[in-house]
Amino acid sequence: MSEQSASPYNPDPVSVTHYGEQGYEVLLLDQPAEGILRLTLNRPEKRNALNHQLRGELLHALETGDADPAIRVMIVRGAGKCFSAGYDLGGGSDGQDYPFHTAGGDSQWPRHVVESWMRIWDLSKPVIAQVHGYCLAGGSELATGCDLVYVADDAKVGYPAVRFGVPDMQFHPWLVGMRKGMEMVLTGDSLSGEEAVAYGWATRCFPREELEQRALEMALRVAKVPADILALNKRALHRQMEAMGLRAGLRQGTEICTLAMHQQTFKDFIRATEGGGKLTDALQTRDEQFGDYRTDSTQEDR
Repeated sequence: MSEQSASPYNPDPVSVTHYGEQGYEVLLLDQPAEGILRLTLNRPEKRNALNHQLRGELLHALETGDADPAIRVMIVRGAGKCFSAGYDLGGGSDGQDYPFHTAGGDSQWPRHVVESWMRIWDLSKPVIAQVHGYCLAGGSELATGCDLVYVADDAKVGYPAVRFGVPDMQFHPWLVGMRKGMEMVLTGDSLSGEEAVAYGWATRCFPREELEQRALEMALRVAKVPADILALNKRALHRQMEAMGLRAGLRQGTEICTLAMHQQTFKDFIRATEGGGKLTDALQTRDEQFGDYRTDSTQEDR
């Protein structure tokens, strides 16, 4: 459970005791207003790197909220300095099972994570991503699976993992267009919050200090529409995207991602990360020639 500080817009947050009883360890929940469930990724020391446990708790809470008639809209955000810097490559998933079964085989991992975020797509209730700071690789996939994406002006949305592999979830041509999407996957460069809106990946951009309030305002505005109509309108937009091939394209992309895992560049990168403390060095080597994505001992992710 999270005890949210009071603000002029949110003077008295409501406790969500029945969700807290689930015993989540890396996910914080609160209800900042009637009908709104807010989920906070809570691994700030790892820049909210997405290990199996965090993904599992997040999906469980979202699906529980989707089944709760008292909840109208859900918000996903990150604790600390950023939304999420990606999947945890630093051993944070060691000893943990996948959150749900995905058929085995060579492409199990990319199929599994694409299925993870499409589970959000398939929920009946709208889910808002509230993004600040780094939103990289798996973090950008999580936000992509949400229905509305509100970003801070300090956001950095990118996929640096293309510098040694292929994205698991290739949303780029769908949401930022062919040309900008191509530039992103050929360079690993990020979009600013304003650019993310201009190219169509995000919905709106706000000053960092206003993001929480403005995202909540939009959640409450959405919640004014009856839940049964919200569900149909959400599904209507998704069906149009699926008719144009989005879902099939993302699934096919997982096979290309798998091919990358057999390339020498990918094998060399993974070999360079083996052993204590070497992942940070490998990330630094990967990114320093581009002059971005500062790495340190707390950023063991993609």
